[in-house]
Amino acid sequence: MNADKNACALGADSQYVELAVEVFAMLADATRVRIILALRDGEMAVGALADVVGKSPAAVSQHLAKMRLARMVSTRQEGTRVLYRLENEHARQLVADAIFQAEHALGGEPAHHRLLVHEAQPAQPAQRSAS
Repeated sequence: MNADKNACALGADSQYVELAVEVFAMLADATRVRIILALRDGEMAVGALADVVGKSPAAVSQHLAKMRLARMVSTRQEGTRVLYRLENEHARQLVADAIFQAEHALGGEPAHHRLLVHEAQPAQPAQRSAS
């Protein structure tokens, strides 16, 4: 039974805990969080990312280099341009969950709860008028 518990990556004694802390440290920067949000819909070049996050292309390039080493983003060459994309869905989900948690910290009903309630309600059938 203990062997099964130790095999789980989500256990308190997981070998991945320290690496998870490094992931959180990488995301403990507002510019990197903004980069991930910008890349969630697809690839972007450094210049476009710089415009979206409000930083210089040089600063964005430095953040992207660190994120690339951490395997959060990857690149694709298109002619002379380098396009960046999220390496996988997990960084996007981590950032989304962190923002949802931040909404909870403000109190009241978080926006993501209102969206989920509206999405869960079935569509009402159209009413026919009596002729």
